[in-house]
Amino acid sequence: MGEDEQIAVHAHFTGIVQGVFFRAHTQRQARKLDLRGWVRNLPDGRVEAWVEGDRPAIGRLIEFCQTGIPAARVDKVDMKETEATGDYPTFEIVR
Repeated sequence: MGEDEQIAVHAHFTGIVQGVFFRAHTQRQARKLDLRGWVRNLPDGRVEAWVEGDRPAIGRLIEFCQTGIPAARVDKVDMKETEATGDYPTFEIVR
C-alpha cells in the first residue's frame, strides 16, 4: 500500500458534536486537504462522515475533528477503513 493510495474511512464522532459548527469546520478542513465525501448529523446526537482521499490527509482530518473544532468535544471516534468509491467530486454537508 502506497502512502498516496486512495482509501475511504467511515467515521462516527460521539460527544458534543452537534450545534457547534462541527460539520462546517469538517467540510472546510476536508476541502483544504483535498478530500472528498460527506458529513452529516445523526438523530442519536453523533456525527457521521464518509471521507475519501490519501491516508495521511484523512489522518489529519480525523485529528482536526478530535482537537481542532473550538466548541466541540469528541469523546469517541469509531472508524472503519475501506476502499474508496470515487463517487464524490468534493466534500459536502448532507442531511
